[in-house]
Amino acid sequence: MASGGGEADKSVKIGSDSKLGGVGSRSAGEGQYVRADTLDFTKWDFNTGQSSTVAKSGSTKAPAPAPAPAMQEWEIDLSKLDMKHVLAHGTYGTVYRGVYAGQQVAVKVLDWGEDGYATAAETTALRASFEQEVAVWQKLDHPNVTKFIGASMGTSDLKIPPAGDSGGRGNGAHPARACCVVVEYVAGGTLKKFLIRKYRTKLPIKDVIQLALDLARGMSYLHSKAIVHRDVKSENMLLETNKTLKIADFGVARVEAQNPQDMTGETGTLGYMAPEVLEGKPYNRKCDVYSFGVCLWEIYCCDMPYADCSFAEISHAVVHKNLRPEIPKCCPQAVANIMKRCWDPNPDRRPEMEEVVKMLEAVDTSKGGGMIAPDQFQGCLCFFRPRGP
Repeated sequence: MASGGGEADKSVKIGSDSKLGGVGSRSAGEGQYVRADTLDFTKWDFNTGQSSTVAKSGSTKAPAPAPAPAMQEWEIDLSKLDMKHVLAHGTYGTVYRGVYAGQQVAVKVLDWGEDGYATAAETTALRASFEQEVAVWQKLDHPNVTKFIGASMGTSDLKIPPAGDSGGRGNGAHPARACCVVVEYVAGGTLKKFLIRKYRTKLPIKDVIQLALDLARGMSYLHSKAIVHRDVKSENMLLETNKTLKIADFGVARVEAQNPQDMTGETGTLGYMAPEVLEGKPYNRKCDVYSFGVCLWEIYCCDMPYADCSFAEISHAVVHKNLRPEIPKCCPQAVANIMKRCWDPNPDRRPEMEEVVKMLEAVDTSKGGGMIAPDQFQGCLCFFRPRGP
């Protein structure tokens, strides 16, 4: 091991013990050697470098058990965690609803792959991702960011619902060394599912601005902590029952690099990814600002961006043809301007999230301007601009 310890070190200690001086010994200045024929090995414990107590039978006492490793500040007591049922499934993990120390929580169990679910390289990447997520999330405290409660590096003590349970995983267990992240339970579900339910009725402009403000404030807070989320999308936003929005899922979040050259690679979700990210170029927090612009369009329209395009078409057109979601004519100019500024192809021209918050706060919602629902178009639209709720 790289620790530098081992039997070689202990042999030096033997020769340097003051009790072993005398016939055959040399001084410390001469190398601290000792002749083996002068030692009584029956009274020596090579594991500790100390004289040992030997019973008449010749057997030695068993060494004391090693102390348990100290818990990390973010580690939780799994005996206090009660798993209930599945909320969602992912590629390498499952999100459960549960109770921890009397508090309603969501538990993301991430399979590391020791039982054949992933290759060694994937397992290493997943472990690094977990440690990165915990490092980022545990220090955050904001009303628009889901509260981190704790995590565990091993799940052998988890009370996983049985396979026959309606909320079970299917095989009744996770790999023993999988990890889990425990966060506050947000009862309203994801923003994406909420917007899908509102596809036909749409949202009043005041609700659009309030949701957008919650997201912008949460992102502004993250950026003030030098954290880049890197996967801003409606599916990663949760809603309280009162419609307060909370940013969730920090699986690919990281501390912003001092040198933009250190942040490259296609990280995020297609449709929300900035052009520089799609191209694999260096990027910074402004990639989140681009994604926010797409989310603002999504909140206003209650629709999915690029619903009729293939992945290949989106990637190429966003980078080379400046493809962006089409802004409806009924959209207030102030809101449309925010979208356009946020998804500017040049990251340097995109506003900081702190500025986005101020622009949203300045939007006048008293005169309406929400998206017109498909079944609300009536009469000729040639002589007036339709305005929604």
